[in-house]
Formats: sequence, structure tokens, C-alpha cells
Amino acid sequence: MGSVSTHFESKKLQRRLLAWYGTHQRDLPWRENRDPYRVWLSEIMLQQTRVAAVIDHYRKFLRRFPTVQKLAAAREASVLGAWSGLGYYRRARMLHAAAKVIVGEHGGKLPETVEGLQTLPGIGRYTSAAIASIAFDQPVAVVDGNVERVLQRLNGRRLAGEELWEAANDVLDKKRPGDFNQAMMELGAVVCSPQAPACLTCPIVELCATRGELAATEKSMPQRKREIHYALDYRTTRGREVFLVQRPQDASLMAGMWELPELDGKNGDPNPFLTLRHSITVTNYTVQVWREAASHDVKGKWVPVSRLEQVALTGLARKILRSAEAI
Repeated sequence: MGSVSTHFESKKLQRRLLAWYGTHQRDLPWRENRDPYRVWLSEIMLQQTRVAAVIDHYRKFLRRFPTVQKLAAAREASVLGAWSGLGYYRRARMLHAAAKVIVGEHGGKLPETVEGLQTLPGIGRYTSAAIASIAFDQPVAVVDGNVERVLQRLNGRRLAGEELWEAANDVLDKKRPGDFNQAMMELGAVVCSPQAPACLTCPIVELCATRGELAATEKSMPQRKREIHYALDYRTTRGREVFLVQRPQDASLMAGMWELPELDGKNGDPNPFLTLRHSITVTNYTVQVWREAASHDVKGKWVPVSRLEQVALTGLARKILRSAEAI
């Protein structure tokens, strides 16, 4: 495997890393216990999302759906509403679908093996390994972006595909697989960071071949810029209400979610009600919001402001409504 291939070095790595993790691990709500439902929920939420952005959503979601049975029995609109603001809404739909399978076919208990977990909607190789090791102490390694970076720097070269998973299994502490996997991910998140890794505070720096960043091999994708415009239409005839439209159920992104109606032909007009920035993957948006009604042919509905927190809003709609102090 490279610099940490020998049995002796792996044992040293495991001992030092677990000692460091025991002292320095972050206090995160999903680490309070190893309840499989909570572990699964946290792993789905953390996919493609920063830890800081997940913490409040995780607590609120658990208050609304404290058990897999409550989640399975909920309407999809309620699940999407509770998920609103986290983005990548397919995760929420798959979570809901998997909850129904768990209750309907597994007696309300998650499968304990990687193979069993992978039969559930939305659970792939990484997520199944994370749940199996953390919740059920199964001796399986995980590979996410943080683990990949740590392993590549330890070895001093790029690793990909099966080679990465083999490298992760080579160093795995099979007696404490859940703690070890979390320690590897934690190290990558807070010490072995993408830029300017804190090597002086790394517990396994002596075993590391790189001791710093690996040389870049490719250029990052250039960011595109786009300007978009939305109508923010209030009325107070029946209490405070805002006009929203629903994305098509067959839309490729955020299907069925609610948002403000988009406006055409506003580019270059002065004095919008609000201007804010929003980024999605490789596009940076300048978002301008206008206090006016959508055109008459736009189909939507009036939603009480008091209900907006429960509505399945797109992340951008939620950001706009918060900036407008509607929520």
C-alpha cells in the first residue's frame, strides 16, 4: 500500500489516531449515541453538505420524525418541508422511501450488514459502510472525500477506485471500526484539510509521506455567472400571505418544491427590492427580487407566512424569504 503498509505501522497509526480522536473529536449531536436511525439520518444529511449546515437541520428533523416509524408514516410533502434548506432533495425522497421499506419489510430495524443496507433506497457503498461500522461495529472501512485525502497524503500519491478502498481496509482498526472510520473522517475535516493542512498538529504526521498538499493534477472548473429575477408578492387580505409556485413533478432538479415566480426581462433595471448572491455547483447567481405580482398566466397559490417553515421550499426561496424577513 505504500508508507503505512506494514502491520507495525498500521498498528501505530490506529493507536495514535484513536487517541487523538478520543481527545479532540467535535461534539456533534449524532455522536450522542449509536442509534442506527440517527446514524443513518446523519450520514444522509452529511452527503454533499457541510457539518455546520447540518447540525440545526438534524435536530429539527429528529424532533419532527423521532423514529423511523414516524418518518415512514409521514407525507412526502412533510418530509421535504422538514428537509428544506439542505438541498439535494433526492436524498430526502430516498430517505422517506427507505423508511417505508424498513418498517414494511424489516420490522422497523435497519439491516446490520453492508449488503443488507445497500438494498435500501439511497444507500450506496460509502453510506452502508458508515452505518454498518458506526451503528453495528461491522469491520468495514469507509472512503469519503476526507478519507481519500488522508490516504493519498499518507501514501504520497494519487489513489482511485478499488485501490482507495483497499488502502482504507489495510489501515482499519477492526476492533473499533466505527471510531476509527470517524477518526479518519475527522482528521481529514479538521487537520488534513484540502488547503494548508495543519501538519504540525497531526497525530500521524510521522507516518505521512507527503506532509502537506499533493501537487494539483487538474484545474478546477471555471465558475459561470448568471442574473435571475423573482417576484415577491405579498397580500394581507386574509392575514400575511406570499404567492408561490411549484416546480414540476418531473423536473430534473428540486421536483415538486415551492419557490417564488421567476420574472423575465428585468436585466439592467434599477432598484430591485432585494439583491443577493447564490451559488449552485459551477454557477454564481446574482438574484434580484422585485415587490410585484407575477404575470396572470402563472399558476401558483397563496401561502400564509405562518406556514412557510413547514413548506417544502427550495433553498434559494428560503434564502430570499429570510432576507425579506418573511421567515
